[in-house]
Amino acid sequence: MRHNTLQNVTILGSTGTIGKQTLDVISRHPNKFKVFALAANASVDLIFEQCLEFYPNYAALLNESAADQLAEKLKAAGSSTQVLAGLEAIEMLSSHPQVQVVMAAIVGAAGLKPAVAAAKAGKRILLANKETLVMSGNLFMQAVAKGGATLLPIDSEHNAIFQVMPQRESHNLNDSGIQRILLTASGGPFRKFSCQQLQHVTLQQALNHPNWVMGAKITIDSATLMNKGLEVIEAHWLFNAPADKIVVVVHPQSVIHSMVEYIDGSVLAQLGNPDMRTPIAYGLAYPERLESGVSSLDFMTLAKLEFEAPDTARFPCLRLAYDALKLGGTAPAVLNAANEIAVDAFIHHQIQFMDIPNMIESILSEAKIEEVTSLEQVISVDASSRLAAVEWVKRRSSNRMEATVC
Repeated sequence: MRHNTLQNVTILGSTGTIGKQTLDVISRHPNKFKVFALAANASVDLIFEQCLEFYPNYAALLNESAADQLAEKLKAAGSSTQVLAGLEAIEMLSSHPQVQVVMAAIVGAAGLKPAVAAAKAGKRILLANKETLVMSGNLFMQAVAKGGATLLPIDSEHNAIFQVMPQRESHNLNDSGIQRILLTASGGPFRKFSCQQLQHVTLQQALNHPNWVMGAKITIDSATLMNKGLEVIEAHWLFNAPADKIVVVVHPQSVIHSMVEYIDGSVLAQLGNPDMRTPIAYGLAYPERLESGVSSLDFMTLAKLEFEAPDTARFPCLRLAYDALKLGGTAPAVLNAANEIAVDAFIHHQIQFMDIPNMIESILSEAKIEEVTSLEQVISVDASSRLAAVEWVKRRSSNRMEATVC
């Protein structure tokens, strides 16, 4: 299907890394895409600049005070962009009848409701928010099906899998002749660190990813391998794949973004330079292809491609994600909430790097796991898990003991 008319796009999380890269791709194709709405948390100055460059009909900020500041700045600049505030406004912009495409890139649980609103409204959803599937996978996939939405994964790994899987109506791996899904992982900055070295990791070290330019939260998730664990849960829902059919392969060069192994022995892979504009452009134009601004992969300069198994003793977050997926129900929501609080506490120097998996395992082991029945239940579990995690941080801060050695 070719898109002959201008596509209106709402970008949720426009001031984040994915949001900015989406705007970069859109700027290359003004005859194909129109920015209808921008939404973010509280980054007034940046979203103000984006409004002046892309002339969206609407701009929304979760923070009401920040929205008031933005409205004043835009009015003074003579902009006609209408400013809205709060989560309900962002949900409205995700499901607006004039919008065809929604980039769902708000980080964390805050992106859940707007993504579900877009699904119910039958939009083309470019899903870059991991938490939507991790917290409410079954509910979200049901909303996509019921609303007639088109779901395109933007994570480089899932986008790669989507590209090399047969595009069939059946979502059963066996029907597609697929043996395994192979999720590649860079291994993060601490791939070769010993257990002892991991006890003394600094925030600056954790924020220094060797291959990708990402926001702070996802960069730290990559360092703990929780990012890959969350992707395993996402892959389960996106491709209807059981946990034992999803294998994580550490690939430090991040050139192969993921692979699919078929029952005849074939392995198909999607390759490219590590740049998120590739999957973004793919999602925007699907099933066509667009120039994205990404440089060509130079095979002549590739020294080697390495592969190794992940070490879940040194990086237990990956194991914990598999555990949560196998537990099912609300377990992934508990895992996600505990992880978000743990990462935030690490960023604010309240806990050590290896405290992150310790906290998650503690919260997950004490949680009451229930079958997921509603979005309200998921949000409630998220809130209670966050409270439990905050209390863990308080206890940890008052009792400064060494983090568990792997």
